[in-house]
Amino acid sequence: MSQYRPKSPEAHRAFSYFLVGSFGALATASARSTVTNFLSTMSASSDVLALAKVEVDMSNIPEGKNAIIKWRGKPVFVRHRTADEIKEAEGVDVGSLRDPQTDADRVKRPEWLVMIGVCTHLGCVPIGEAGDYDGWFCPCHGSHYDISGRIRKGPAPLNLEIPEYDFNDDEQKVCATEIYGN
Repeated sequence: MSQYRPKSPEAHRAFSYFLVGSFGALATASARSTVTNFLSTMSASSDVLALAKVEVDMSNIPEGKNAIIKWRGKPVFVRHRTADEIKEAEGVDVGSLRDPQTDADRVKRPEWLVMIGVCTHLGCVPIGEAGDYDGWFCPCHGSHYDISGRIRKGPAPLNLEIPEYDFNDDEQKVCATEIYGN
């Protein structure tokens, strides 16, 4: 009998179990590491996460004026509407709109309108306080939006988009966040 052979079948079996268990543990650790590294490359980088949320101090926006904030590379319009503008926006016959949406569906507080400032026709940035409806006007192709950001005239098919946003507790700041997958 060779000196390299195990002396009994039980010793041979224990050695085989040890090798199988060791290689199984090594394979599991390698698979876990590979999956973790792959998923970390697919997640958002820190510079993207930094742009995922923005807070706006609304006390600096006078009534009847707009503020434009850059968020995720897009302009966001924040408008402090007057009582007359709110009345005008609420008085529109929704049935006459191309993209029917009430003013109440577009705002969380009537005096504050928050929307993404990208024309729904070709992605231009509309000009505020302009156009036939004293809302926003896209000079590239002539789309007119009303004081609630709803399309009223021109080639744009949809209203200006409303992002996911919320008001902070102190009521002087709005916090815009967009949920992925919407």
